[in-house]
Amino acid sequence: MIKSEARVYDRDNLGDPGLENDTHLIGSKAAAIRIGRTRLLTVALVFAISFVVLGARLVDRNGVLLATNLLTASLYADARVVPDVAVAARRLVAVLPELSPSAVHERLSSGRAFVWLKRNLTPTQQAAVNDLGIPGLYFRAEQRRLYPHGALEAHVLGFTDVDGNGIAGIEKYFDQDMRDRGPEGQSLQLSLDVRVQHVLRDELTAAMRRFRATGAAGLVMNANTGEILGLTSLPDFDPNHPSAAPALARFNRATKGVYELGSVFKVLTVAMALDSGVTKIRGGYDATKPIRVARFTIRDSHAKGRWLSVPEILIYSSNIGAAKMALDLGRDGQRKYLDRFGLLHRPSSELPEVVTPITPARWGEISTMTASYGHGLAVSPVQFASAFAATVNGGVLMPATLIKRKPGERPVGVQVVSERTSNQLRRLLRAVVEKGTGRKASAPGYLVGGKTGTAEKAGAGGYRRKALISSFVAAFPMTAPEYVVYLLLDEPQGDGETHGYATAGWTAAPLTSRVVGRIAPILGVRPLDVAAAPIRRAMAQPLHSRLPMRSRNVAVN
Repeated sequence: MIKSEARVYDRDNLGDPGLENDTHLIGSKAAAIRIGRTRLLTVALVFAISFVVLGARLVDRNGVLLATNLLTASLYADARVVPDVAVAARRLVAVLPELSPSAVHERLSSGRAFVWLKRNLTPTQQAAVNDLGIPGLYFRAEQRRLYPHGALEAHVLGFTDVDGNGIAGIEKYFDQDMRDRGPEGQSLQLSLDVRVQHVLRDELTAAMRRFRATGAAGLVMNANTGEILGLTSLPDFDPNHPSAAPALARFNRATKGVYELGSVFKVLTVAMALDSGVTKIRGGYDATKPIRVARFTIRDSHAKGRWLSVPEILIYSSNIGAAKMALDLGRDGQRKYLDRFGLLHRPSSELPEVVTPITPARWGEISTMTASYGHGLAVSPVQFASAFAATVNGGVLMPATLIKRKPGERPVGVQVVSERTSNQLRRLLRAVVEKGTGRKASAPGYLVGGKTGTAEKAGAGGYRRKALISSFVAAFPMTAPEYVVYLLLDEPQGDGETHGYATAGWTAAPLTSRVVGRIAPILGVRPLDVAAAPIRRAMAQPLHSRLPMRSRNVAVN
């Protein structure tokens, strides 16, 4: 156990005459020894009675330790009694090479009664310094915040400074609360599941490496409670050593990053149109030709060159169909629903690292159309995932949270679309995975439904065609969705297996399949027989592709 205010040299008898001739005490005086003796006894007593815990523990939803305090030794000096500053500085730096020789020499030469030399030494470092036997050096017992899993939960937990003050993440948001809990206080239990978190980070890391992406983000959310079971942003950092991480690694892409997310927004567009009644599940739009508006042309990446039913617009990810659907809804109608979904204002969060979405400065007809397929409006992954969850959980927007809900607790949500609309969306999203752009997201037995999203990143002079945000949003099982998964790759590069494509269907969709396949057993989701008649009936979604063509909004000139 570390002793508070322990002297560095290890002679118990300060009166040992051998000390006067010790080569480590060159230039020392009897007065220095008497000062050291008095100081040691006094400060040890004072510190023993004033020692307090700096914060409580953080645990995951299953009680696994995420953050705690570790008793450590910090090294300081009474510069007045250090006998030979040059020798002391040289020998100290030899065992603590991370220290600056000039800085150590300056502090030991200051003549001050108290100067810090190094905070939070390891036991090995403490022993090495103690063996030096240099008078005037002391240890103070302190606490260091310890994160046993390293980088695994970095962007959720955040970190503290050397004095235990929360600087980022949960640590910052609950800084005072953690102090109020005290040493014997109840742990703060988060909604995270370490097992899910590990899978999420592991798969995102592998995908980021494979596709040479500049970054990645992902989350797993309970669709019915808003609890976040996993949240990862890459690159990340070790919260035990936050100062060693570059600023980019400390940036939380899942909550602070806002992106134009592309075609995942079509899920919301279809939900708005169906819920408002401007179209019906058996309706459709003419997608024969691109839409030309002023200098802009809206075209389909998977063009069919024909009329498309509402299910087909989502299944084949038609920009033309979504744009015409949005025009039927109108600017005001679109804004009303987006506001309901919580996408036009800064979200509430237990993380300080959140920002306000970026919305069009002038929301005219063009903005209405481009927003329908996820351009011109930038939101964070967590914010979008919450909105998506409302389209599959019965139509209720639940506030996202990183704090574990009490058993049986269902927070008060906002009904943003009808339960009927939500039921329709579940079937449509399942059809996207069965028949459309999301086929590679299928995870056998878990009835995944979802939507691809590929968006060009904005840059100087316009959008960068080869700089993509590729993402996939999913829910499972679609008969009664329990979990939402959202995964994003920032500027992925295609490879031989993807035929050079970096779009979501080739990158984020198969990533989703792997994540769902690994976390579903952990979460206790039992595989289903997707070929069983009851499930086929529940998920059946006719394409209605032979219905007559609608004449409305054929083009905008």
